Amino acid sequence: MATLSAMMGSYPKTAALKEGVVVSPVVQLEFAPVDTAQTAFKEVVRELKFDVAELAIMTFLQAFDAGKPYRMLPFVMNGNFHHKSILCRADDPLTPRELAGKTVAMRAYTQTTPAWVRGILADEYDVDLRDVRWISQEGAHVADYNEPEWVTQMPEKRDLEAMLLAGDVDAIISGGKPSGNPGVRQLIPDAKAAALAWYERTHAVPINHVVVVRESIAATRDGVVRELYRMLCESRTASGEMPTATGPDLQPIGFDALAPALDIAIRYAFEQKLISRRFSIEELYGDVTGQLA
Repeated sequence: MATLSAMMGSYPKTAALKEGVVVSPVVQLEFAPVDTAQTAFKEVVRELKFDVAELAIMTFLQAFDAGKPYRMLPFVMNGNFHHKSILCRADDPLTPRELAGKTVAMRAYTQTTPAWVRGILADEYDVDLRDVRWISQEGAHVADYNEPEWVTQMPEKRDLEAMLLAGDVDAIISGGKPSGNPGVRQLIPDAKAAALAWYERTHAVPINHVVVVRESIAATRDGVVRELYRMLCESRTASGEMPTATGPDLQPIGFDALAPALDIAIRYAFEQKLISRRFSIEELYGDVTGQLA
């Protein structure tokens, strides 16, 4: 039996895995004591600490670009629509098409939610991303990444919503739950309807986090990758978090289901200078494709 080090967040969909309800005669997972996966992303991409890990899709793409030895499984840990994630002041008549020359703050330029938002702004609202002043609180998880010239690092970390309300920035990108402050509104009008229309055109659910496996395991250990994938799917089923009869599945699973979003994510990452070239989807999976065939 192969014993693999693993790092995943604590969700209903991972509970059966972490609690040992879903088991395998082929592989045993030793989970790191991590509940919030993003707190350990640097350990994955800088220290190569885990054999199996949850990673944000943009962090994975940057790690892949930097030659880190991980390949992706066709399993989305979570996804969401991000038309709702860019906010401005409620009393500001600003529209998405008027962002040129404006200042937009976010936790990190390399974070996945801002990357989806920027891509949507460019595709749907003709925003030239180079004409916006992007302010980032944090650097990249992947070491030695140099941000584009249109990105500025904050000298100190501040509350994004407080910066917005103080008038220090024109908009912010936030993937968290809305605070409910009446002084803040979504920049994109009727964001829910806009997101649904985007989905109907693209057939893509924006991917937030995926699961990756060490390249050497995918290449040499027969049956391990297939068992990992089975265990992930079984744990999700055990949680009851399955797709509804109507509406998109926010956690698409399988090569075909992921393809539309992956194609867009790769393009966005390249256009925003997060990666140096547009990889093919097949490159990201590597030997995983053959193991799951």
